[in-house]
Amino acid sequence: MSTLPEALRPWAAQLSLFSEDLALSLGHHVARLAAALGPLRARNELEGGEPQGYDGLSRRGSPERLLMSEWLMALEAPDEFVRRAAFGEQSFLRTAFRQPQSGRRTVALLDAGPDQLGSPRIAHLALLVVLARRAEAAGATFSWGVLQSPPKKQPFSTVDAAAIGQWLKSANAAPPLQAQLAAWREVLELGRAPEDVWLVGGARLARLPGAEDLSRVAVDEVVAPGARQLSVEVRPASRPARQVVLDLPPAPQCVRLLRDPFAAAVAAPVLDASNGAVRSIHFSADGLRLMMAYANGSVSAQVLPQSPRDTVPKPKRFLLPSGERVVATGWRRTGGLLVVTWNQARLCLGVYGTLRGRQGHVWTIPHTALVEPLRFPLTGEPPLLALSLMREGRESVLVLDSTHTLRPLLGDERSLVQPLRGVTALFERRGGLFFVDRDRQEDRGMAMPRAGCLLPNAFDGWIQTLPVEGSGEAYFGHAKDSAQKDPGPPLAVRHQPGRWWVTRDSHDEKQGVMVTVAEGLRVVGLCCWPVETARPGLVVLGQDERTFYRVPADGVPEFLVTAPARVVTSCVSPAQPVLAWLTEKGEVCGWSFQHRALVYRSMPGGKP
Repeated sequence: MSTLPEALRPWAAQLSLFSEDLALSLGHHVARLAAALGPLRARNELEGGEPQGYDGLSRRGSPERLLMSEWLMALEAPDEFVRRAAFGEQSFLRTAFRQPQSGRRTVALLDAGPDQLGSPRIAHLALLVVLARRAEAAGATFSWGVLQSPPKKQPFSTVDAAAIGQWLKSANAAPPLQAQLAAWREVLELGRAPEDVWLVGGARLARLPGAEDLSRVAVDEVVAPGARQLSVEVRPASRPARQVVLDLPPAPQCVRLLRDPFAAAVAAPVLDASNGAVRSIHFSADGLRLMMAYANGSVSAQVLPQSPRDTVPKPKRFLLPSGERVVATGWRRTGGLLVVTWNQARLCLGVYGTLRGRQGHVWTIPHTALVEPLRFPLTGEPPLLALSLMREGRESVLVLDSTHTLRPLLGDERSLVQPLRGVTALFERRGGLFFVDRDRQEDRGMAMPRAGCLLPNAFDGWIQTLPVEGSGEAYFGHAKDSAQKDPGPPLAVRHQPGRWWVTRDSHDEKQGVMVTVAEGLRVVGLCCWPVETARPGLVVLGQDERTFYRVPADGVPEFLVTAPARVVTSCVSPAQPVLAWLTEKGEVCGWSFQHRALVYRSMPGGKP
């Protein structure tokens, strides 16, 4: 890896497994830990083997190995010869010895128990790099394994992608036991005084019987407000202990190192032929589930995995009853799939989902009880967005209709939930409903958009006018929750063609900046990863209708991912760093900004 700084070149072979940014972050830990461990001491000439000539100079030796120049000095300057002999400054030939082929070895046993999960494993990974290179430099073999794993399946003899991949999956809920250490000592044939064996883990390892004569590396997280550090204590068996404090890399790099350091994991395709092709997708109001509508009229709610290695959860499905069609879908705030259907024969709506304060699993509403604007226009294709809010102990169903008006289904609930008109963005988080609308008494086409939040109690949220003009097309973005403060989530609102107002806190309009989007790029959402970024970036779809880009504050597009076919519909979750799209071939994909990889891939009714 030619881009590594000179100080990291000794570990270039091991660090080349990782991408450049991860190699640099891990390399800083490697250099500091290598200094703390020190080199593996070479066997000196007194440790035996057959003599095999000379391999250098030494300050100590017998007279017959004294250099000829020293004898010349004895003849020409005897006083200087005596002085050099007295102060140990004379030079002797150093005898070389043939070492036995069995040679030396370094062994590392890693604790994968509960107190070493998470960030301490980053220090474990750096130690593996250090020990592998340290053994190689001394001509020793290197073996390593996980204390909680059966010795028969290990040890590993190399530090490569395959071995590290197995180590990443070896997390264990149980601490290491004496029997496990004894089993490893037996399999590895570690005698009473093993030469270079390291136990890596928490302080509890020192209390295990059989660990007294082994070298140890204790890794602990630094517990302090705002600290993102690891405390590493290196305790060689025959030398004084050394303490090292390591600063953790940025959070996104920590996640990649612990979940997919080689960016090799890909989401396994999910095949589903039971519901036919997907015809539309959108995220639920809370952004946690991808709502999919199928050609046969059924719908499902799919939780997207958080990484390519995660197991894909089974979706929550709704099979359409005969004679009905789906007009709106969503996810209830209290949990559960929410589906609104229309029965033309009976002229009524069916609300499926156990609602608090209402009887039964299906709630039937005759068209005469509906709000006047909803009696006929509920013919949305694809299904409209539905959600629920708690009002006075009763769960109310709201629908964002085809006129972009969010209103309750029942006319008698208008006093509890006031309609919002001209809604262009919705996001339900922690009980609050964030929105962007143009709800004015005057012409909404001329009114400036406003952002606000409705909390469980009516009219106790906040509403403010935004400093933008134009259509008001808007997208909320992902933000880290805070128990102390509830600011508005990140927000992007279209100001003029090619100009978007982007802010990290929609509750504070002074934080916004204008972002320019090049002609031909279509904005589909807002990217807020990493969460610490000062300015969110717009997610746009390129002119080829396949390639996605991120457009930061400077307006220069940054490539994200290319879909396998032309994209029909795409959306970005406001609650998670995930982009989803539907292609013209019916393939549904979920792509993680965090891992920069597919975490979900489905081709209902076909092959990937």
